[in-house]
Amino acid sequence: MAIGHLSLDHLRVLVSIADEGSFSAAARKLRRVQSAISQAIANLEELQGVQLFDRGGHRPQLTETGKVLVEQARLVLGSAARFEAVAANTRAGLEAELTIAIDPLVPTAPLIESLRTLNQRFPDLPVSFSTEGLGGSLRRLRSDSAALAICLLLPAVPEDIVAYPVLRIDMEPYVVPDHTLAKLPGPASRGDLEPHVQLVLSDPVDTDSANYGVATAKPWRFVDLGRRLDFLLAGFGWCRMPQHLVADAVAKGQLVRFRIENDPTPRDGLTIYAAHRRDRTLGPAGRSLLDELRERLGPA
Repeated sequence: MAIGHLSLDHLRVLVSIADEGSFSAAARKLRRVQSAISQAIANLEELQGVQLFDRGGHRPQLTETGKVLVEQARLVLGSAARFEAVAANTRAGLEAELTIAIDPLVPTAPLIESLRTLNQRFPDLPVSFSTEGLGGSLRRLRSDSAALAICLLLPAVPEDIVAYPVLRIDMEPYVVPDHTLAKLPGPASRGDLEPHVQLVLSDPVDTDSANYGVATAKPWRFVDLGRRLDFLLAGFGWCRMPQHLVADAVAKGQLVRFRIENDPTPRDGLTIYAAHRRDRTLGPAGRSLLDELRERLGPA
C-alpha cells in the first residue's frame, strides 16, 4: 500500500529497525536480506529529503528527525491496521461502527463491564457514544443515527421501539439544607411546592413535550444535567435527582432529601431500557451488547 511515493513497507522497515536496534536484526525479523533493508531506508530518505540515520558510528543511529518520524510511522501503521480490520469485519457482517445513545440520567458504572466485554469480543470495532438532553436517545433511534439506546421511555414504550428493562434509578427530591422545603415538618404538599422554583430537565428539541413531575408554577428548564445540578447546589430551587449523581453532595451536607405528598414518581425508581427500532435488526456487535446488558443487568 502506498501514499503518494511513500509505502507502508517503508514505514514498516523504519519501525522494525527502531524496535530491533539494528538493520541486521530488522532484516531477520522481516525475513529479508540486510541489503534490502538498507536500500529501503535509503529510498525513504531520498523520497522525504531527510536523514533518518547517522551512519558515522559503529552502527547507524536514528537522528533527531528519525526519532520523530519513527513515532509518526507507528501512528500511520496503526491507523492502516485499524482500517484493514474494520474493512475485514464489515466483509464478515460486523457493523462498520456501533453508535450508542445514552440518556443523561443513566449511570455509567453499571454499563462498564458490559462495554468492556463488547470491546474484548470486537476489539477493532469503532464505538460512538452520544449523550444528549431528555428525549435525545429516542430521537437518535428514530433518525437511524444510533443503533442502540440506553434510555428512559416515558410514559410508555412506543410502538415503533423494542425495549428491554435493564436498570432502575431512584429519583428523589433534593434541596440545599437552608431551603424552606428542607425545613418542613412533614411531606411537602402541592401548595408547599408551588411558590418555589423547580429545576426541570427538558427536551431541547421538542419544547412542547410532556412535562413529567412538574409540580410548580415556576419551572426553570435545563437541557444539561450537570448545569442543573450546579443551580441546585447554588440554592436556586428544588428538583428530583438520581441518587448516584448527588451521593457526594449529600454526604458533604450540601444537599438534603425531602418528601413530597402523593409523589407520582415510582417508589421503586424509573426504568432504564436498552432499546432499538422495531424495524431495524441489530448487527452482531449491537446484539451482543444487548444480550450482555440483559444478562448482566436485566431482571431475573
